[in-house]
Order: sequence, then structure tokens, then C-alpha cells
Amino acid sequence: MTKLLEKFNKEIRPALKKELGYKSIEAAPKLEKVVISAGVGGINEEKKKLEEVEKVLAKITGQKPKKNISTKAVSAFKLRIGQVVGYTITLRGEKMYDFVSRLVNAAIPRMRDFKGISNKGFDKNGNYCLGIREHTIIPEIKHEETLFPFGFQINLKTTAKDDKEAKILLEKLGFPFSKDVK
Repeated sequence: MTKLLEKFNKEIRPALKKELGYKSIEAAPKLEKVVISAGVGGINEEKKKLEEVEKVLAKITGQKPKKNISTKAVSAFKLRIGQVVGYTITLRGEKMYDFVSRLVNAAIPRMRDFKGISNKGFDKNGNYCLGIREHTIIPEIKHEETLFPFGFQINLKTTAKDDKEAKILLEKLGFPFSKDVK
């Protein structure tokens, strides 16, 4: 079991139950899944770059990404049926907590001019979306070995009822949100 998962079960979840006033520990919010996705529409004709994106996402998450294939042909975008338009990975359980731990403790602090992550990524249902502009902030990736920089999206699905509960959960998991300046 990962350290963050153990800490969540022993410390964070009981603290959330007490802070949010729930009677049962099962009612306290928790992470359900983390979805990592990268669009490759601009490079879908370059096989070497597609393989690089797939390899890097697999290295970052520890599992092979699912290819998203186009179902329509759009001539304005040079898109044909059957071309790869993106990659998606869904993490649950221990792998999810391991990824979140590495993201919070190693990757996010390596962002250029970092002043905290935005408070605007919540979707009113207790989920949070975070965009990463360059994959090279992940410690497992060596900058000199990459062909080109690419970005990806991280979606954190929680069981929280609203954004306030989700923010409290993510703060307790270690996400460094920016301070609201008035």
C-alpha cells in the first residue's frame, strides 16, 4: 500500500469526517479515479511522435494508454477515419494514490514560475481538472531524451458533493492551491 493511501485511510479521512460533520466515515469525500488524457491531433501523421507520447504516458502512469480513434473524417482538419486523436489512461486504487503523491510532491513544484494551482478548475460537482503544459515536469522524464514537449490533462473525480468539499479533500491530499488575493 502506498504511503499516501495509508495516510488517507488513517489520518485524512477521519479528519474530513470530523471537519465536514459527517456521522459515518464512508460519507467523507474520497478520490474515485484519476483520468489522464493527451490530445495528439496536431501530430497524428507523425508515427514517431505518436509513439513518443504513448511511451511517455505509460512511463508517467505505469500503465499503457488507450488510443482514442477518430470515427469521422474531417477534411478541414486533415482527419481520416481510424486515425489516433488522443490517449487516455484511467487510474484507480493504489496506482491512483501513487500518481497523485508523485504529482503533488515532485511534479507540481517543478512548474515554471509556480505560485500554486488555480482554484478555477472545479466543475461544480466536486471534480477538479488540471492542465499540464509540458510533460517534462514529471521527474521520471529526462528532458534531453524527449523529442518534443507536449501537454496533457489530469481530471480528478471525487465523491464530494460540491466544490468546497472537493477543495478541502485535495488540500488535505497536498495540492498547493494559490491563495486568493483580494
